[in-house]
Amino acid sequence: MPDRGGGPTGPRMRVGRPSRRVRTLLMTLGVLAVLLMVFTMFAGFWTDWLWYRSVDYSSVFTTTLWTKIGLFFVFGLLMAFAVGFNIWLAHRMRPPLSAMSLEQQNLDRYRMSIAPYKKWLLLGITALVGLIAGASASSQWRTWLMWVNGVPFGQKDPQFKLDVAFYAFDLPWYRFMLGFGFAAAILSLIAAALTHYLYGGLRVTSPGARATAAATGHLSVLLGIFVALKAVAYWLDRYGLAVKSSDFKATDNWTGLRYVDANAYLPAKTILFCIAVICALLFFATLWRRTWQLPVIGFGLMVLSAILIGGLYPAIVQKFQVQPNEQAKEAPYVEKNLKATREAYGIADAQVDEYPGTSQTEDKTKLRDQVSETASIRIMDPNVVSPTFQQLQQIRNYYAFPTNLDVDRYPDPETGAEQDTVIGLREINLNGIPKRNWINDHFRYTHGYGAVAAKGTSADDGRPVFTESDLPSKGDLGTYEQRIYYGERTTTYSIVGGPQKEIDYSDDSGEKTTSYKGDSGVNLANPINRAAYAAAFSEPQILYSGAIGEGSRILYNRTPKERVEAVAPWLTIDGDAYPAVVDGRIQWIVDAYTTTNGYPYASRTTLGDTTADSLTATNDNRAVVAQENRVNYIRNSVKATVDAYSGEVKLYQWDTKDPVLKTWMKAFPDTVEPRSEISGDLMDHLRYPQDLFKVQRELLTRYHVKDATTFLSGSEVWQVPADPTNKTGDAVPPYYQSMKMPDQKQQAFSLTTTFTPNGRDNLSAFMAVDAEAGSEGYGKIRVLKLPTSTTVAGPKQVQSQFNSEQDIAESIRLLRGGDSEVEYGNLLAVPLDGGLLYVEPVYVRGGGLKYPLLRKVLVTYGGQTAFEDTLEQALDKVFGAKGSATEPPPGEDEGTQPPPTSENPSVQAALNDAQDAFQAGQEALKKNDWEAYGKAQKDLEKALRQAEKAQSAEGGGGSGGGGSDASRSSPSPEPSPSS
Repeated sequence: MPDRGGGPTGPRMRVGRPSRRVRTLLMTLGVLAVLLMVFTMFAGFWTDWLWYRSVDYSSVFTTTLWTKIGLFFVFGLLMAFAVGFNIWLAHRMRPPLSAMSLEQQNLDRYRMSIAPYKKWLLLGITALVGLIAGASASSQWRTWLMWVNGVPFGQKDPQFKLDVAFYAFDLPWYRFMLGFGFAAAILSLIAAALTHYLYGGLRVTSPGARATAAATGHLSVLLGIFVALKAVAYWLDRYGLAVKSSDFKATDNWTGLRYVDANAYLPAKTILFCIAVICALLFFATLWRRTWQLPVIGFGLMVLSAILIGGLYPAIVQKFQVQPNEQAKEAPYVEKNLKATREAYGIADAQVDEYPGTSQTEDKTKLRDQVSETASIRIMDPNVVSPTFQQLQQIRNYYAFPTNLDVDRYPDPETGAEQDTVIGLREINLNGIPKRNWINDHFRYTHGYGAVAAKGTSADDGRPVFTESDLPSKGDLGTYEQRIYYGERTTTYSIVGGPQKEIDYSDDSGEKTTSYKGDSGVNLANPINRAAYAAAFSEPQILYSGAIGEGSRILYNRTPKERVEAVAPWLTIDGDAYPAVVDGRIQWIVDAYTTTNGYPYASRTTLGDTTADSLTATNDNRAVVAQENRVNYIRNSVKATVDAYSGEVKLYQWDTKDPVLKTWMKAFPDTVEPRSEISGDLMDHLRYPQDLFKVQRELLTRYHVKDATTFLSGSEVWQVPADPTNKTGDAVPPYYQSMKMPDQKQQAFSLTTTFTPNGRDNLSAFMAVDAEAGSEGYGKIRVLKLPTSTTVAGPKQVQSQFNSEQDIAESIRLLRGGDSEVEYGNLLAVPLDGGLLYVEPVYVRGGGLKYPLLRKVLVTYGGQTAFEDTLEQALDKVFGAKGSATEPPPGEDEGTQPPPTSENPSVQAALNDAQDAFQAGQEALKKNDWEAYGKAQKDLEKALRQAEKAQSAEGGGGSGGGGSDASRSSPSPEPSPSS
């Protein structure tokens, strides 16, 4: 633009230069920004250290940290040295004079421009590659710890006769080292070549020799190192064939050598190794010969050999030797895969027995009596009744139950016998807080309160028969610490123990407050800690809030899964933690697995895909395990507990033979307690984990066969059926239930599933595993294989049969009348006298109720189907005979049972009136007709008084029990009919 005057020109012009004050301000802001970044990084590190120290697992933090730091510096410095040394060496070997060519004249400008900064440029390049290499190496801390602490498996692979530990622990580290060597060689080669070119050692267009003798020797050595590393890679690839994944007709996740691997690839890798060694020596020989002729010829021969020997030859072997007679050729290798896979997944001892699929007993009465001996059939579905728990036992809106409840075993206080129990915890629900703000969310509403439990095999007028209920909870579980500061729904932080009181629970006298007395969490009395957490949580109020004072502690990482993953980052965590009342405390029990993908010959599986089912697809709180984790060895090696009040985490060694766990216990000593430390009370609540069971059942769809011919034919392939009770199309989940298999003498708490033939819906097998920890048969897998010549209905066919029968379909249509919804519960299968008994509870949600009630039970056996109000009635109808028991099990739909008969007609008439009044009251409740409900209660009281007078007048005894049943109180929040 033209000069318009008005100011100085030339060198004296300073219009664009900021003043000293501005420069000082900018410098100050820059320093503050750097300090803020540094403090933020420090805050993350410091809060992590404080958390690990608070849970007494500081050794995990320090071991992991020092391992990462060591790997970062060692490999970062090695990479920096390798690249920096070769740049320095190439610069030192530069020719004294450059040829006077256009190419060199252009390069002179670059040489002159970087001359003053050569040292800084060298430092910058080496620092950059060192940082990248160090960061990459630090992520291999697991690989390093497993290599340096590896424990032998005591099992050898069938091909090379090496211990499995070589493939699981050693080979991954060797491959990392090889990859690092390749990266160092390639980066050094590129850096040296660029330096030689910049300083005239290499010429592209200049006349004369293309490279100086020094450049030729230097680059030849680097190329020789690269080719030598390739020779090492060929040698390791030989062993890698034992853990190589490949698609195979029999399975998509095949691991191990096949015929073509053993007879083509294996000798090819050996030959290529020899060629690569010779080629590397030829490159090193250029130090004396000063020519690339022989090395280039050798390198070309190696590439050609890789194509012909490593690619074409195996293809020819596969085409002309294997395919014409595949079963005979592959059979020996399939047998190795079968054996290794069954061993790696813990299914080698699975007992597969033939099962007829049809009843062997003609006496229906005897068969009917066998039902109670064979199984304690659970009609309370933990995946359906959560809304019922919520409505009847939530008590306050700021409490909530998980979407899926859990099944456990607790003793019956009257008989002492173990009974299946549906249990859930009343956890804090911040969305139900009357007024959301920072103080309420993090200081006042901090914990849930109490467990709620119900009998799994009983119902009362469709509702659960609670064995632990109300607030505070009371019942069969006895006295225990009921406050729940750690749970599956507790995903935000809380600050407790300080001047701000917490809401404890509410009763008729109002809200109770408390202050946390545990030593969990991190103390915030220290201002440095408060500043660190304010930065780490991006919450400045933590720094200056008056609600924080002496004794304040911050609780976070509060879900059981988060806590166990943090203290044992080398474990894979099961997707479902479950609560249990143990020794006066609520403990979350978490199953944890050790895994590897380096078990030779064992087929791989993706845990996330294998452990997904219809429940994980529809409910957020039931997560799948390790979504993308591909493994070919798994053990439930650790049982972990998390105290719901103190957050204390304990890890117990469960599988005492697992070499992977032993390796990690060497790496992290004193973090896992011996199995002997598990208390008897805790042992009673440990169970076989669902995710491991789902992995095993998926493998058993193919690996239940033991001979290679059948495996290759694919004629015995099964599949896990889709869940027929919903429309997701996902796999049916396994179910916990107490039952006995044909070879068992008594019932055992079991985990069960069914199989159907591949592409068909009829039943092919039934699988159960003893799930009761501490029992002699724990972990025993039993599979009942049905004959292919007999068609036995599978889950989908049974459900279709239920829906297609005219009487049942009409009953379901009536149940759906108005605004009611019908929900199908778990379709349980029970082996009974050679046949399969199917039981499915049917729930109805409607009539003004917001929760499902058990209204019907579907039962089918031997082609006979029943749809009745109670399980007992349905079984009686299916078998055409009543059970020998004179009374129904305690609580079994007692509210809907007719009153017991009596020889006294006056008493009986009064009891009939009481029953009618009770039913009228229930109908009034459903319609929210409180006037009619009050009248029904008066009629009920009048009828009960008449029954009592008639009984006294006639001297009768025991008939008043009908009145007791009729006057069973309804759980809160509905009004209770009084007797």
